[in-house]
Amino acid sequence: MSALICGSMAFDTIMVFQDKFKNHILPDKVHMLNVSFFVPHLRREFGGCAGNIAYNLHLLGEKALPMATVGKDFGPYAEWMSERGVSQTYLKVLEDDYTGQAYITTDEDDNQITAFHPGAMARSELNTVPKDADIKVGIVSPDGKAGMLEHAKQFVEADIPFIFDPGQGMPMFDGDELKLFIKQATWVTVNDYEAAMLQEKTGLSPHEIAEQVDALIITKGGEGSLIYTESKRIDIPPATATGLVDPTGCGDAYRGGLLYGLMNGLDWEVTGRIAGLMGAIKISHAGTQNHFVTLDEIKAHYAEQFGGAF
Repeated sequence: MSALICGSMAFDTIMVFQDKFKNHILPDKVHMLNVSFFVPHLRREFGGCAGNIAYNLHLLGEKALPMATVGKDFGPYAEWMSERGVSQTYLKVLEDDYTGQAYITTDEDDNQITAFHPGAMARSELNTVPKDADIKVGIVSPDGKAGMLEHAKQFVEADIPFIFDPGQGMPMFDGDELKLFIKQATWVTVNDYEAAMLQEKTGLSPHEIAEQVDALIITKGGEGSLIYTESKRIDIPPATATGLVDPTGCGDAYRGGLLYGLMNGLDWEVTGRIAGLMGAIKISHAGTQNHFVTLDEIKAHYAEQFGGAF
């Protein structure tokens, strides 16, 4: 039993601006924006939505199968995945492309400015959802546009329930395309900013979206998350982080927790708390895949923060 995680694999170049963007971006001058941020701290990390989600689901002890197109420079990332025990079965190497590259600058308010080169990700439609791999659940996370459209369709054809997670890929789609994703998906997950954008593009309120899927999950950062089902809204309290080090990848960690709950048939109250806890563990570490915790440690953190067990 496994989860197929469709999305990007990328190298993240992460920089920290030791000030606030708002102090240097003048609202009345954005039409002629020309700014430079001094970033004394820089890291190069392994990332991408598929890689990050798979890593977190793997920490939770489940079989995670990232499916992505990667480039000729993927070697170091492949070695990292081998060391951590994450599957590479459904990664396709395109020798004429580079792996996706994200350049992320974070300020003191945890705001981020990101530039992204898709590289091999732009041809993600070259991968096909397998029908004979004992896949229990899937997710369509940010990827190449054609790939996201095709993989959603293929999940439906394979009768595999899946999460639609548009993330930063949402601007690629118009309202009708987003409505089709919602119609095809079993669950939809977005952050609060993306939820507003989704409502604007589709004209559908959270309750109207929830009527078409089993659940709509909206994350709210340090304020927890909301889970809308057809009949009710569940408020998930935030998990407490030991430190606020780096928000990059917290949403992906949350989605790893969502997949864990769905794979194990847990109720939404527990699933949402596990997901939030994974985000809190991640934010306490720099980078997207540098939090090394065992399932027993995760369960201990859960019991400490929420009581009970899962």
